[in-house]
Amino acid sequence: MPALRVMTPADYDAVLALMQNTPGISLRDADSREATERYLVRNPEMSFVAEADGRVIACVMCGHDGRRGYLQHLLVLPDYRRQGIAQALVERCLAALEQLGIHKCHLDVFKTNTHAAQYWQGQGWTLRTDINRYSFTQKGNENA
Repeated sequence: MPALRVMTPADYDAVLALMQNTPGISLRDADSREATERYLVRNPEMSFVAEADGRVIACVMCGHDGRRGYLQHLLVLPDYRRQGIAQALVERCLAALEQLGIHKCHLDVFKTNTHAAQYWQGQGWTLRTDINRYSFTQKGNENA
């Protein structure tokens, strides 16, 4: 098993490369270095990376609003998939949330990302059909 550790701002370039090279992932202005650093500061020790062969091969970002947890960008390089790395990263996030008394976690998957949908359902996550998510973006920030 690769080494798992807390994500730091110094991991940004490696995590960005993972996102850029993973089908089904959408990069937005909200994924900028500055926004990512704010996220990590606001949610300390809740996001993680996996390292093997001297490089970052997987990541997950986790945060909360005080009541519910949220996962973003669970990514594992193709050569390292099906080794339990994703599950180990998610377990770390859920444990960090539980330590804060947060017992429910959400994540978003693009409807076109069937691979991710199959993964999450196979891990016991429930597809919500009782709610719709609405988003609002300030004018001029359509890529946020």
